Amino acid sequence: MQHENPTAEFLGLTFNLANVLMITVASAVVFLIAVLSTRRLAMKPTGVQNFMEWVMDFVKNIVKSNMDWKTGGRFHLLGLTLLMYIFVSNMLGLPFSIVIDDELWWKSPTADPVITMTLAVMIVVLTHYYAIKMKGFGEYGKDFFRPMSFLFPLKIIEEFANTLTLGLRLYGNIYAGEILLTLLVGSLAHMGAAGLLGAIIPTIVWQAFSIFVGAIQSFIFVMLTMVYMAHKVSMDH
Repeated sequence: MQHENPTAEFLGLTFNLANVLMITVASAVVFLIAVLSTRRLAMKPTGVQNFMEWVMDFVKNIVKSNMDWKTGGRFHLLGLTLLMYIFVSNMLGLPFSIVIDDELWWKSPTADPVITMTLAVMIVVLTHYYAIKMKGFGEYGKDFFRPMSFLFPLKIIEEFANTLTLGLRLYGNIYAGEILLTLLVGSLAHMGAAGLLGAIIPTIVWQAFSIFVGAIQSFIFVMLTMVYMAHKVSMDH
């Protein structure tokens, strides 16, 4: 069950090579989908282009449900990238895992808290950046004291809480799914022919459920990103 992470030292820093590999694979898959969907654009989309346009409309509706399009349109590409990247990352570890010399090389990158917390910190930092850019530093600072100044400490706590919940929610769901799949596959290896059929069914069911959870978690991450962004950039907050 427990496997070591392959690591390497560079400039005094320790890098998790499995994370580097899986981040690269996820990025390459998303890039490939983007290239295939825009390679032969047509007025009547079919195939991958049709799928991509559906995803773009889906993300557009998420943005519009949280802020007006004039304000939120600039975040459309951010939401689209997050949705595709997180979904692909969630799926990578579902079919199989690769362990070499007791080191886990192939897994979902989002099953590692370092990856999900990095994504969460990036999003929260972006919300502050756009708040200052769109509202000015003075108006941005006043938001921490609205509606009442004594709420300032709670606003600071809220920023840390948002970061933790955004990252750990994604990590917890994907990691738990992969752990259970590992347990089910491990039980298959130790069963005879009689018990094998009975264990295959719950494995397939949980695999399908994990795909559903991975999709839902991608949606939730993007939705919360837009909620946090709207809270920061909208003038009525």
